Order: sequence, then C-alpha cells, then structure tokens
Amino acid sequence: MGDYQALEFGRFVDDQGTVHNMVPSSVIAAVPEARAAAEKYGREVRFDFLDDRAVHWLLFQRREDTEQGSLIGCLLAVPLLVFGVGAWPFWDLVASQKSRQFQIGFVVVDALIVCGLIIGAYLARRRTLLDPVVRNVRCRARLYRKIVGIARKGGADIPRLYPYYGMYATSRKFFPEAPDRPVPEQEQSP
Repeated sequence: MGDYQALEFGRFVDDQGTVHNMVPSSVIAAVPEARAAAEKYGREVRFDFLDDRAVHWLLFQRREDTEQGSLIGCLLAVPLLVFGVGAWPFWDLVASQKSRQFQIGFVVVDALIVCGLIIGAYLARRRTLLDPVVRNVRCRARLYRKIVGIARKGGADIPRLYPYYGMYATSRKFFPEAPDRPVPEQEQSP
C-alpha cells in the first residue's frame, strides 16, 4: 500500500491522481437527511461516516484499490485494442484477400486471444473482486458517495463532483464477519 501519511490530514487523491480537500463531516451532518442517512448506513456497514479520520482512511483505501485495478486495466487495454479493434483493419486489408481457410483460422485465433485476455484480466483481479475486506471498502465508499449526494441535494456546500470518483460494480454486499483494516498510526518525529 502507498504511504497513508504522505498527504496531510483532510486531503486525498481522486481516480485521476488529483489532490482534493475532504469535505468535513460537520458540513454533511448539518443536513438532517444526510445525517440520518449516515447514521443508518453506518449501522448497516459498521462505519462512522461522520468521523473525519475514518472517512479520510476510507478515501485512501478506495484510491489504493482503484490504482491496483487501473494497472491491470492498462496492461489489458493495449493488447485488447490490438487484437479486438485492430482485427477489423487487418481483415479488410489482408484476411479478406486470403483463402477461406486462412479467414477461419484468423477469426478463431483472434477470438481465442481476445477471450484469453478477458479471462486473464478477470483471474488477475479475481482475488480482490472476491476479498470481503476490499468489498467492504467498496461498499462503504459507495454509501459515502450516496450520503454526500443527499447532503448536496439538501443544500450543503459540497463541490458537484465530490468525492471525485465513480461507482464500484462489486459494492453491493457487506460482509460483517470480515475484519477492518486498521488505520495506520501517525509516525512521531524524534
């Protein structure tokens, strides 16, 4: 994991790598509907959405998870682009002029490569997709985004895109038996 202490408290990094200021929980709690939602969802997922330190740790964990997934996505994008999208120009320029046997072989090999890339990406990411600790972070991040939306609609002064990240596809189920990652202690200078 990256260095949690690298940024000062109250600042976090979004999906694009931009540093932002965290909205204090007092701003969210000032909207009664958002406060009620934070308390309700907090009980459901055993998390205090009105604790700035806990939310700061959540935003850090979410960024770390996204960063790991982005690396796999980048490694997959180039070959998928070459063998997925690049197959059509190759077909038009080369394969369409060749024998029927070559065309069938080309389609079969290209389909196997594309399927292999997709399966490989899934297998590389499978551990985190099924890890209950990581899925709890995703579930909490999804609910935090929802709470912030309620606060914004209720009149709180929250930037339009805050918390500056998208949704998770694997964030619906909470696993109460999964342990939480402990918040790292602040290092003391000598």
